[in-house]
Amino acid sequence: MARTESTMLPLGTPAPEFRLLDVTSGNLITLETFQGKKALLVMFICRHCPYVKHVQRQLAAIGHDYAAQSVGIVAISSNDADAYPDDAPESLRAMAAELGFRFPFCYDETQEAAKAFHAVCTPEFYVFDAERTLAYRGQLDNSRRHTTIPITGADVRSAIDAILNDRPVKAEQIPSLGCSIKWREGAG
Repeated sequence: MARTESTMLPLGTPAPEFRLLDVTSGNLITLETFQGKKALLVMFICRHCPYVKHVQRQLAAIGHDYAAQSVGIVAISSNDADAYPDDAPESLRAMAAELGFRFPFCYDETQEAAKAFHAVCTPEFYVFDAERTLAYRGQLDNSRRHTTIPITGADVRSAIDAILNDRPVKAEQIPSLGCSIKWREGAG
């Protein structure tokens, strides 16, 4: 397990295009799927990573808490499922069901979405505004594995709430920390 920090894509970056299948519904998910939503949360996660396991219930809670608001949410797993079978679509589907995800969970088999977002770790979080420009990237909150700091999702929630309430997103943003994305041979 390589402990990796997110690359912190520059704020103001336009949301990259993606076309991925949701492992739970089989529907094609694109940026257009979230048209009309004031905010868009994109999460790079997977099933096997202990950093994701640490926060996965909070991810489900965020999905529930914002379900009735103008927030689009999508989770993407880009890990090489041949090398990491826990991150294969069937396993991701089971994870989404177990945790009660209320948002699409997509498998990025080609790893092109991860490359477009400059994602390097799981979990990694991006919040885009209504114009789909990057307003937040970084950690979920201050909690870490093996600490007693509560898992609240405070940083991501603060960014979403700021966008929903037409306030600026706080400028101080801390990188996410997690497992490196498991690239296919020659892809990373």
